[in-house]
Amino acid sequence: MKEFKSVDEILDFAIRAEQEAVDFYSDLAARSKNAEIKKVFQEFAGEEMKHKSRLLGIKEEKSLKLSGETVKDMKIADYLVDVAPKPDMTYSDALILAMKKEKNAFRLYSFLSGEVEDPVMKGLFLTLAMEESRHKLRFELEYDEYILKEN
Repeated sequence: MKEFKSVDEILDFAIRAEQEAVDFYSDLAARSKNAEIKKVFQEFAGEEMKHKSRLLGIKEEKSLKLSGETVKDMKIADYLVDVAPKPDMTYSDALILAMKKEKNAFRLYSFLSGEVEDPVMKGLFLTLAMEESRHKLRFELEYDEYILKEN
């Protein structure tokens, strides 16, 4: 596991991760044959770009507001099978893919928060984990509203 020596290194890592998410969703949008799913992936990419911009702002301003908030976990992603990205994905598959991606990001940042001693770095990782948890909840709510309620 990479050792971080500064808050800037953590932020650079998180910024790269957000850019990877932008690229991931943008690529899925470009490959999608379904116009509705293409739009959804473009929206996901836009959300990730906002998070990257937020992290860039934190890095530039050298200030971070830590919140003690917790985010509800509906655990929907825990009970769904993995799906592979493909051009003709259904909306349901797109949401499952997004939920699982955000869950993995949450788990990574949560793990990293336990690997550092510095309280500032710990707080930063926990803040990033909560941000990913919020993303996952958004997709879970969407899945609950549009997929589970239809069945």
